Formats: sequence, C-alpha cells, structure tokens
Amino acid sequence: MTDAGDRGVIRRPGEARTIEVGGFTVVVHADADVTDGAFSLIETGDTEIGSGPPLHIHRDVAESFFVIDGAYVMVVGTREVRCEAGSFIHVPRGLPHTFRVDAPESRKLNLYTPAGMVGYFDDLAAGIRAGLGPERLDAIAERYAMDVVGAIPEGYLSADP
Repeated sequence: MTDAGDRGVIRRPGEARTIEVGGFTVVVHADADVTDGAFSLIETGDTEIGSGPPLHIHRDVAESFFVIDGAYVMVVGTREVRCEAGSFIHVPRGLPHTFRVDAPESRKLNLYTPAGMVGYFDDLAAGIRAGLGPERLDAIAERYAMDVVGAIPEGYLSADP
C-alpha cells in the first residue's frame, strides 16, 4: 500500500487485508483509518448458494452494494429482488435488509457510510473459529450498532464454507 499522507492512499492488487469468515471472504479495501471515518469499502466473495446473513438493521451506517460477479437475492425492507452483476443497491440506516447468494462464485462491494462494520467481520471470524453461538452473535452485532432481527441462516456461524 502506498500511503501518500494528505495526498491519499493507493492500494494495488493483493495489498488489501483479507478476513476469512467461515463460508465467505472479506477483502478490506478501505476502513475508517484511511478515510478519516468517511466510509469503509469491502469486497465479499461468496460461494455457497443460499448463504447470507440474518435479516438485520444498521443503526449508524448506510450500506450500499455493487454486484461484481454472479447474483444475489437482495431483501431491502419488504422488497426481494434478484440482482445480477452490475446491480447497485442502497440501504439507508435503520432499514431491515439481508441477501442470499444466488449464483456460484458471486462477489460484491459493500460501502458503509460513514465508516463502519470492518471490526464486525474481524470479531465474527474470531467468534466462528471459537464456536460462536447465537447469543454471542447478538453481542458482537450490538458492539457495531447492528440489530439482528431475523433468524440466523443455517451455516452462517459455521467455520466450514
């Protein structure tokens, strides 16, 4: 990574930090430290069709998605829409949402504004490796101003992809 101080940050391919979270991978392209808290940008790689997080709400960040490869079924509020590569989705803070992988080898960008949620994925990965249960997921979510408001999908807390 090239950190040019007040001239910005340049991250070349392979320089981003990777978090292995059970059945999916999170690549941290930008977090609060390099954006002065303005935003976080992560990329997720999902392989298991039907996998995804529980329905949840972010109390302090808006979340936007851009589907790079494959497809996801996005649930935003009461809408459920299949979104293929090239789709953009924006979820204002406070709106329930989730997604399910709908094609093998799907990838998307997640943009959080203001910066947030990178620590959630670090804590979730560590928790899964330690045998995390649903009650501990709620505690992790609470630390990141997130409310889990739906059932935890099978495999979400599993270390196996």
